[in-house]
Amino acid sequence: MIARRFRFGVLASLIWLGVAGRVASAATYYVSPSGNDGSVGSMLAPWQTLQKAGDVAAAGDDVIVLAGTYRGFRARNSGTALAPIRFLAVPGVIVTSPGVANANSDNIWVRDADYVVIDGFESHHAPRAGVAVQGEPETNATGVVIRNCFCHDNGRWGIFTGFARDLLIEDNETSFSVAEHGIYVSNSGDRPIVRRNHVHDNHAAGIQLNADPAQQGPDPTDPQGDGIINDALVEANVIHDNGVGGAAAINLASVRTSLIRNNLLYNNHASGIAGWDDGDGNEWGTRDNRFVGNTIVQASNGRFAIGLKDGSINNQVLNNILIHPGARGSLEVDPSSQPGLQSDYNVVVNVFSDDSTFYSFAAWQGFGFDAHSFIAAPAAVFVNAAADDYHLASGSPAIDAGTPVDVLPNDLDGGVRPQGLGFDIGAYEADGAPGTPVPSATATPTPSPTPRPTPSLTPTRRPSNTATPTLTRRPTVTATASPSATRTRTPSLTPTRTFTRRPTITPTRTSARRPTLTRTPTRTATFTRRPTRTPTRTFTQRPTITRTPTPTRRPTRTVTP
Repeated sequence: MIARRFRFGVLASLIWLGVAGRVASAATYYVSPSGNDGSVGSMLAPWQTLQKAGDVAAAGDDVIVLAGTYRGFRARNSGTALAPIRFLAVPGVIVTSPGVANANSDNIWVRDADYVVIDGFESHHAPRAGVAVQGEPETNATGVVIRNCFCHDNGRWGIFTGFARDLLIEDNETSFSVAEHGIYVSNSGDRPIVRRNHVHDNHAAGIQLNADPAQQGPDPTDPQGDGIINDALVEANVIHDNGVGGAAAINLASVRTSLIRNNLLYNNHASGIAGWDDGDGNEWGTRDNRFVGNTIVQASNGRFAIGLKDGSINNQVLNNILIHPGARGSLEVDPSSQPGLQSDYNVVVNVFSDDSTFYSFAAWQGFGFDAHSFIAAPAAVFVNAAADDYHLASGSPAIDAGTPVDVLPNDLDGGVRPQGLGFDIGAYEADGAPGTPVPSATATPTPSPTPRPTPSLTPTRRPSNTATPTLTRRPTVTATASPSATRTRTPSLTPTRTFTRRPTITPTRTSARRPTLTRTPTRTATFTRRPTRTPTRTFTQRPTITRTPTPTRRPTRTVTP
């Protein structure tokens, strides 16, 4: 299931087929470790550094990066909505350090540039972010796309953005961020889309959207940004094993009129989803959002599955599975966030809170919430919760128990909703036949329209599906950058797993109601969940890092609710 999300749009055959359908006057450049920056940047005479391409590429250009290890770069120039600049990495491209132009210590840095696509890079051990996008309060970076990237073991964040609007962050893997989050969308920047990402083992949040209102001052019309992120879409992400340092799996500060749907969250150690206010008082609460069709199974030491506080009013919580095996429970909503709360048709446990007092489910219902919700044990709900297979079991009480929701046409697997007699509760629909791709959003921008379509390629990385696929996100890549230890990518598991601690969900299901869905290519991979260590080094999983990064014009603030 995980591997289904990580589709790579750039294949090795692209080098030989070229890029078809480009707009007039667009160029295709090539970069290779064996190239020369004094050459013309052609396939036969490529450049050597990414920064050379970053300096030259203009609207409509493609930069094909050939396999090898590189220093990072700054993307200086802007594309347009109809002619973006695309940096396309073939498999095996690894960025291990910031480029000479990257003052902020990010490996790949899109700074004050619009309509740039970063596709297919592995980026690790950056002092700050593996990939970063930054604009200005008055002139946000617009229409930047980050997809198919593997960002791991970076000092603060896997992917970071600030003052960037109409973002598209999709099909990435972000893991083992040392100090903070897997994906961090910060500052005022409306309409971000964050979807189909695999986010795991980060120190703080998995995905954080924080509009940073505390930096805006008390006036919402402050020209330094309005302190609100509007119309975000966070969907179809798989987020697990984050938050040992605090911060929710999906952490939302001053986020409004947004949709959070079809996400699978499990074994996270802070909250599952948290909505709160990062400003003064309750003025900047996370309001008017829809949390629908999510499956949240907390670690036993985690906080509540969903927490709302600081004036986070008028939120809708429908058709979610909210399981907690420990002392805390399903929902924690403080009194300032209860006005306008619509919470119902959820699978819950018997613990709720108003941020000061714990309540039983019956007492919580007495406040007027969750009239049609019900308590169920994980063993009755899921195929195999112990193995982290959170598809619905045959006979699960969550089947057909939801309420119709207009923004849930598909489930996490892409199956059509509803099936049977009604909507199922949680991220998966039992018996969900493959359907159309999950739509982007009700009001979704198109960050990178392509009048020059990507060529039809003979896929070498995604062979035809078989009934029992063996999954990996991409062929195992060994990152050998010194001084850190080598890490192998964390691919999805095969149906015959080689470990038991926290396996990734397999696509082969045992549910009698729903046939096995196979949407992923055949792969073979033998791996361990944790990174391979070199025998000549002593490696700590989470090295200590000094939280004194190079300041930006408007430094990002992280507050853990």
